[in-house]
Amino acid sequence: MDRVLIEGLSVETVIGVYDWERSIRQRLVLDLEMASDIRPAAAGDDLDKTLNYAAISERIGEFAEASDFGLVETFAERLAALLREEFAIPWLRMTLRKPGAVANATAVGVCIERGQR
Repeated sequence: MDRVLIEGLSVETVIGVYDWERSIRQRLVLDLEMASDIRPAAAGDDLDKTLNYAAISERIGEFAEASDFGLVETFAERLAALLREEFAIPWLRMTLRKPGAVANATAVGVCIERGQR
């Protein structure tokens, strides 16, 4: 199976379990690999026959804007379910990072895989 990539996508959202985090927006950085057979799109040079990474990126931004979760795990799980449903993605791997969350670490986060390749 081929994979469509989105790497280093930054979004801002309300995320965190501490009181001070509940009143600010914080940056999350996402990397996605999404299974897709790109041959039909390539054969006809047809955007409608592949995963549209611009549309997916926009939807992730909308999701982040409306979200208010305590855990990055919850954000990742809900976003993965939404993307798989709305864009008919059979398998995805998402790495979600929260930069600056822990002193002396560049970022913390999770990496999840959902669906079948």
